[in-house]
Amino acid sequence: MGGVDPGRVAAVRRFNRYYTRRIGVLQEGLLHSSYSLTEVRVLYELAHASGLTARDLARDLGLDAGYLSRILQAFEKRGFITRGTGATDARQRPLALTAEGRRAFVPLDRRSQREVAAMLAPIAESEQARLAGAMSAIERILDGVAEGPFVLRTHRPGDMGWVVQAHGELYFREYGWDERFEGLVTHIAAEFIDKFDASRERCWIAERDGERVGCVFLVRKSAAVAKLRLLIVDPKARGLGLGKQLVGECIRFARECGYRTITLWTQQNLTAARSIYEAAGFTLVEREKHAMFGVPLVGETWELDV
Repeated sequence: MGGVDPGRVAAVRRFNRYYTRRIGVLQEGLLHSSYSLTEVRVLYELAHASGLTARDLARDLGLDAGYLSRILQAFEKRGFITRGTGATDARQRPLALTAEGRRAFVPLDRRSQREVAAMLAPIAESEQARLAGAMSAIERILDGVAEGPFVLRTHRPGDMGWVVQAHGELYFREYGWDERFEGLVTHIAAEFIDKFDASRERCWIAERDGERVGCVFLVRKSAAVAKLRLLIVDPKARGLGLGKQLVGECIRFARECGYRTITLWTQQNLTAARSIYEAAGFTLVEREKHAMFGVPLVGETWELDV
């Protein structure tokens, strides 16, 4: 298999079987209609683009020209499409949906939207975002498209709610921390807003393709000391250097502000974050056992002279 891990091949095939069953592709009539998946896809393409030819459709959908020709002939007989004039080769004549064709397509499109919405509705908002992000990642990887660049920006209304939710959900899911940690994050975020000093404090929100995927805060502890707080990177954005970039922004800004030291509090089991701090030059100065978030932990204080 060309050097590809057989386990990965099996995983892709298993996902294909699962997803085609989950969205009803194997049903004889897609979306409880008399149309096949391919017929609905052809109607969709014609409804969302103008000037498409049969050759365009065959290329874009990966269809056999003869199979597509039979579908288009059937649509013509039902009055769903018209063909432009001019080219002698029918495959090069532009196709267009008629009013009758649009009347056939619109309820299918609405039914598809309702079915997908019903599939997503029982899933938590954060998990819906993860699912959509994973699907986008599949598209990008298979098409060989590079990840969209990260954009770092300062905070704006709505961001603090995301910061609290992202921390509460991620640390419960991955480490079992209880709602007391979410309460601490809420307190930190509220204090940041209440006492915000734009000249010496920052919150950076990381976005990719318009979606929040990370954050970090730098806040004033004293005239000489700043605190790095609430560093988080969404699982779908890990391994791409975002955490390092966020910490680097804190260090750069601290130097601009004239702070002499950056301090932070983390936990011994947060190995990825600790490795970022250590690589940036932070030094571990104190350890203390605690169970503030419902599980045994070892809190650590790290410092960096800037």
